Amino acid sequence: MNELQMLRQKNLDTIFNPKSVAVVGTNKVKGTVPYDILDNILKSDFNGMVFPVSPRELSIKGIRAYKYVVDVPDDVDLAILVFPSSVCHMALEQCGQKGIKAVIIISAGFKEVGEAGLMKERQLVDIARKYGMSFIGPNCLGVINTAPEVKLNASFAREMPGIGNIGFLSQSGALCTAVLDYASAKHIGFSKFISFGNKADISEIDLLYYLMNDDPTKVILMYLEEVSDGIALMKAAREVIAKSGKPILIIKSGRTEAGASAAASHTGSLTGKDEICDAAFAQAGIIRCDNIEEMFNKAIAFAYQPAPKSEKVAIITNAGGPGVLTTDAAISRGLKLAKFSEETTKILKKALPATANIKNPVDVIGDARSDRYVAAINAAFDDPDVDGVFVILTPQSMTDIDAIAEDVTKIAEGQTKPIYASFMGEKDVASGIQILQKKKIPHYILPESMCMAFEAVYHFNQHLKIKEHRVPELDHIQGKVARDMMNKFSSNGRSFIPEVETIHLLQTYGLPVPKGRLATSVDEAVQIAGEIGYPVVMKVVSDQIIHKSEVRGVELDIRDEIQAKEAYERIHEHVADIMPDASIKGIYVINMISGSEELILGIKRDPSFGPVVIVGLGGIFVEVFKDVSFGVAPLSYEEARRMIEQTRAYKILSGLRGRAPRDIESVIDALLRLGKMAEDFREIEELDINPLFVLEEGKGSIIGDARMILKRTK
Repeated sequence: MNELQMLRQKNLDTIFNPKSVAVVGTNKVKGTVPYDILDNILKSDFNGMVFPVSPRELSIKGIRAYKYVVDVPDDVDLAILVFPSSVCHMALEQCGQKGIKAVIIISAGFKEVGEAGLMKERQLVDIARKYGMSFIGPNCLGVINTAPEVKLNASFAREMPGIGNIGFLSQSGALCTAVLDYASAKHIGFSKFISFGNKADISEIDLLYYLMNDDPTKVILMYLEEVSDGIALMKAAREVIAKSGKPILIIKSGRTEAGASAAASHTGSLTGKDEICDAAFAQAGIIRCDNIEEMFNKAIAFAYQPAPKSEKVAIITNAGGPGVLTTDAAISRGLKLAKFSEETTKILKKALPATANIKNPVDVIGDARSDRYVAAINAAFDDPDVDGVFVILTPQSMTDIDAIAEDVTKIAEGQTKPIYASFMGEKDVASGIQILQKKKIPHYILPESMCMAFEAVYHFNQHLKIKEHRVPELDHIQGKVARDMMNKFSSNGRSFIPEVETIHLLQTYGLPVPKGRLATSVDEAVQIAGEIGYPVVMKVVSDQIIHKSEVRGVELDIRDEIQAKEAYERIHEHVADIMPDASIKGIYVINMISGSEELILGIKRDPSFGPVVIVGLGGIFVEVFKDVSFGVAPLSYEEARRMIEQTRAYKILSGLRGRAPRDIESVIDALLRLGKMAEDFREIEELDINPLFVLEEGKGSIIGDARMILKRTK
């Protein structure tokens, strides 16, 4: 951490654990934010001193008020600013003069309202830097610390949440109030609850590092509206997960926002911002959630129960249909039904009626009371092949719902295996669900949600066991030659770099290029074709022609000198007819590749996450099938392999229906080299290799076509 980050960590500890708090700008008007902040601090039984600061009031709620924060006679650890944005800078200046290092700025009217607000926000940052202060906000709901030794509700939320081990961070204050209401109804508690607003000073990165070392916090949840520094977020997440083992679950809004597409590049049209965000989060170990319900369904599984050692589960139900639904949901999520031992089967056979199903899923029959559930659950827990138990209940007339819920909570005590429940229905099972939720048994309305949560916990804990992936050292890279080439490209302000020059650059990074070179006359084209050997391919090269096939500028499978001459002339004729203003640099003659599979590889520069590498099914239909995956550069070997495995093309490469397996290792090597190039050359905005011809296993791969787009220089 740098000096500023270390200062923020120190001041964050003061924000969450203050001995004294000043509410700067409060008033006596009930139902207003300034009043409610003070009222919430007092109602939460904060274990410290509270100082109202109000220019107009002598006392508020029976407590002496001070005109200015500098008038407070005692030391102040934390200041909460609720003044209008027009005077916030003056209040913050006084906080600095008072020696206060930790501040929460609730006030709105800053960056979110436009340029004028942004200038005010920058003024706050300058003041904070001058005095060594750190602040959360502006434009936020505030923060909550439920720890019994603190009990601080420095927010304008309606009520103090219960104590728990979930830390929640949100960029949206309005969402916070909805989350608190949702969690309260389900008896979900929090360790820390933080609305960080515009993050002008303290960011989500700082808060992640703080919660990493916060003992009460076991699970970290976050809502983000923007990822301003994706590289820093990935780095922080990796470090938090590796050092603390705490899962990070994030909702990132804006899934439907279309990424900017570029007609000049397949990569540009295939890589939307959201797909890159998905890939980056997965690469960093972050669990991305679509909505609040999904987030908390997974969070309570992490927070309440032990992690499963395997994906093998036992299902206990009192109805066949829900048992089948749960089985289907489990299998679809990659879980497995445990196979009961002979001992378990004997126990179940003895404890359950003859009509019961004693195989997994266990059906204790609709008239089952608590005793059958207890016997079945205990037997499942004791079975060595079971690493998780799902309890399904449908309300029959004879079902003692509350008793079953109570027994489930008792059995769960001291277990090293997780137990999840789904009491299906609403009204009749409501009291049983309340019992489960209060006793920290993860409950799910739908079995599908239960299986999704179990899968998330299992895979996260498998991820923790993986040793850190290292970015490999790559040989055969001519860095200086590549830099000289790039400088030459950039010096004349070029944006589009056509095939021949792009391939020459790729060659300096050890990527497999085709045999051939550029011909500027028909005789030279014939000579090159003869040297590399027929059959060959001829392609037009022009700075003005991006998609060669659209001007009929490609001739394939040329098998002799006569065909070579005819192809050369046809290309010139087609270009002259379709795009007469194009300046032809020459005809690129390369060897024809057959018996291969075609992939697309590429580079895309993302404004949040930086250089991104792409791989997928290539060829002319790449934008139709969109079978691609992404990785943020630089890549480890494992990350490059996983990118390939995530595509449908992987099955083709592995050998499908008698076809020979392809050289996947050569594709991995190409991805690693592209990732290195993307990291080294920030000038590259987009780069396509399409197709990459992948030959049989052990025979490598060859670039079939490539082009590059550089950032435009002013």
